[in-house]
This record gives sequence, C-alpha cells and structure tokens, in this order.
Amino acid sequence: MTHATPPRSPLVRPLDLADDATAAAVYRIGRAAYAVEAELIGFDGIPALRESLAELRSRPLNWLGALSPAGEVAGFLAWAAAPEAAAAAISIDRLCVDPAWFRRGVGSLLLRHLLEEVVPGRAVGVTTGAVNAPAVTLYERLGFLRGADFSPVPGLVMASFTRP
Repeated sequence: MTHATPPRSPLVRPLDLADDATAAAVYRIGRAAYAVEAELIGFDGIPALRESLAELRSRPLNWLGALSPAGEVAGFLAWAAAPEAAAAAISIDRLCVDPAWFRRGVGSLLLRHLLEEVVPGRAVGVTTGAVNAPAVTLYERLGFLRGADFSPVPGLVMASFTRP
C-alpha cells in the first residue's frame, strides 16, 4: 500500500470570506503583514490597517489563499477587474503573507497562480510602497514593469507595476 506524501509547500485555493474562520484568518494575516510593511516603508497610515473585519468582507474582491499543509491560510491575494480606463485588466488589491511564512515562496506562489491559472494573458497592475524592497523585488522578478511612482498622501511614495 502506498501512502501519499503530504505537500511541503502551500496549495493555492479560492477563499470564501463568507466563512467566518476564513475571514478571521485573512483579517489577522493582513493586519500582521501590513504592520510589517508599515515599518518597512515608514508609514503607518496604510488603509488596510484601519479596516474592520466587516469592511474587509464587504469589499468586492476575488480571493485566493495559499494553504499550509495543515490547511491553514499562509497568505492570500485579492484582485478585481480594473476600471475600464486602467492600463491593466486586473488590479491586485492586496497580497499578504503571514509573517510566519515569510521567505518561503508564498507570495510568489500566489502571484504565479493568479498569472498562469486564473488570468493568463491579461494585463495585471499592482502598487506597493516604493521602498518596500521585498515586494518590489517580487514584482520585478515575476515580470512586472515599474511605472511612475506617485504620492497619494504626504509622507508616502507608492510604486506602480504592470505585467502586460
């Protein structure tokens, strides 16, 4: 008799934020990941840090999760169709990895899954803090082209990326 070897890396699945446990995990991970980003970029006014669980759940987004071998959410990615005038067809709203899973390929796994399995051939846009080196490196490594930096509020410089 053969035994299946348990996966060593997370598996990507759609997430349903109508499920209380899933929504709670996404909320917790998002707050933890954005707290790290806030420290990296020197700006604690990231809107997601002030968002309530109800506000998170009400956002009209599509959600993907990277599940650990134990079935827990290790990271997530949320996206939506971009406004018609946007350069990209898909806009990534957020990509967050549980700090316990940092540097283990979770962000890359989620992005690759989105690009190759969910929206292949479609242009994808995303923004991140301009000095968030791990995020900037990830997007550039996966073929995103850096556009113009912009400052939505004083004290914050954002980098925009598009993957044609």
